Amino acid sequence: MSNQPADTSDKTSEAVADPTTIASSLNRRAFIVRNAVIGAAMVMTGRNMTPEARAAQAEKEAAAPKLGSKLSPDLDVVKKSKGPVMTLVDEFYKVGPGPSSSHTIGPMRITYDFYQRCTRLPADQLSKATGLKVHLFGSLSATGKGHGTERASLAGLIGKEPATVDPLFLDEMRAKPDQKYPVKLGDKTFDLSLADIVYDATKGEFHHPNTMICKLMAGDKPIYELEYYSVGGGFIEWKGYTPPKKNPPKYPYATMKEMRRHAEQNKLSIAQVIMANETTISGRSEEEINTFLDKITNAMLATVKSGLSMKDDVLPGPIKLHSKAATVWERAQDDKYEADRAIAQVSAFALAASEENARGHLVITAPTGGSAGVMPAVVYALMESKRKVSKEKMREGLLAGVGIGYLCKHNATLSAAEGGCQSEIGVASAMAAALIAQVMDCSPQVIENAAESALEHHLGMTCDPVAGYVQVPCIERCAFGAVKAWVSFTIATNEIESRHRVDLDTTIKTLSDTGKEMSAKYKETSEAGLAANLVLC
Repeated sequence: MSNQPADTSDKTSEAVADPTTIASSLNRRAFIVRNAVIGAAMVMTGRNMTPEARAAQAEKEAAAPKLGSKLSPDLDVVKKSKGPVMTLVDEFYKVGPGPSSSHTIGPMRITYDFYQRCTRLPADQLSKATGLKVHLFGSLSATGKGHGTERASLAGLIGKEPATVDPLFLDEMRAKPDQKYPVKLGDKTFDLSLADIVYDATKGEFHHPNTMICKLMAGDKPIYELEYYSVGGGFIEWKGYTPPKKNPPKYPYATMKEMRRHAEQNKLSIAQVIMANETTISGRSEEEINTFLDKITNAMLATVKSGLSMKDDVLPGPIKLHSKAATVWERAQDDKYEADRAIAQVSAFALAASEENARGHLVITAPTGGSAGVMPAVVYALMESKRKVSKEKMREGLLAGVGIGYLCKHNATLSAAEGGCQSEIGVASAMAAALIAQVMDCSPQVIENAAESALEHHLGMTCDPVAGYVQVPCIERCAFGAVKAWVSFTIATNEIESRHRVDLDTTIKTLSDTGKEMSAKYKETSEAGLAANLVLC
């Protein structure tokens, strides 16, 4: 609340400050919103404030810098929004350790990259080296401990990669926090430990809310350093990043409207449009892309099966949360609950994959680690059920789903640290709805409608992990996201498709706008919401 002294005259409490008097440098909308919030707080608390004092406080709050409130225009993830979608399927669907693609997979990729750069430094520079340090900033610092960011960062420095790291190795790091690990650089070998990963400032003017600085040290001074950004979904950049050269797409698009136009004019499915672009942009064959898609399908099925096999264990961390996927699944088989079976099974599959994520085991970014229960739940429900969807049809579904994910990444964000949980669970649900619709051979318009509904009904969802762990409310959110995807598909196939009143492009723009206007406290910082009001540890 305001630090301004209360005005006890009671004659001005209902007055509203004139927004035309605000400083020209301020965002008018932000000022009006803050003014309204302050007014509401006055009513609830019985306090009074002059219009001038209220305006001054609103102006102060509107002008205050917020973590993640804006991104540097130098970031490639920002520049890419100016042209056609160029993301590829193997860049998007990644296998790696949970519980967060931006807090574990991204940092591990970053430190692995930095170590490789260090190995290529001149011998005279390496001869001075005494160690390596990693500084975590913003959301990585605020909630990194609950996400295991320090373990992922150290693992990358000692040569581990996300897709192949043994989760038990990361578990051992947790169990033995003082363990030292030898690292060889040039002719030197020195020991690293978790103490070399530094939780630095949580607030500041960073290029991205997930910022890291990696340093090669000579005593207490860096002799080489580089600033990195974990921009969501396991994607990474660094200061001065230049994206790899790619071929132009066969069907260039930056919006759903453009993607659908290509499909309809060329009598193609959404999956066929995406596949055509995958081959032209990457230069690889359809067979190579299908092989990768089959690997992702198998990985999704495996993470659900693994999660279902874990009965009532306690997930890592201070919350002491018991897993529940196996018990939900078992009850779903009971004929007494047959009417609930479809929803219960999908929920159990989502819980299973999401609990694997919380354990720090291998999951698939679809689009992120925090939302890694949504897509696998739908894939498992379609393939390991009476439907027995073929792997060929699932390839098409994964392509349609990733097409929706591309658009959300291109025109909004996949990062909860940037846009809240709507950017993770919401996007995952939209992708899953598109997957179902494509598998069921729906038209491009129905695929868009299904994805739009799923995303629309996650707008505004905040990211407020209790104690910084991807458990409460994250695990159950995956179940709700999977169920919403199915509901969205059902509605989209039970309406006249042309009567759907909201288009996906509008909803994605709203996702972006909402994320920008959302308070930084609700962007994976654990400073508000359930994280502030629910004390379990």
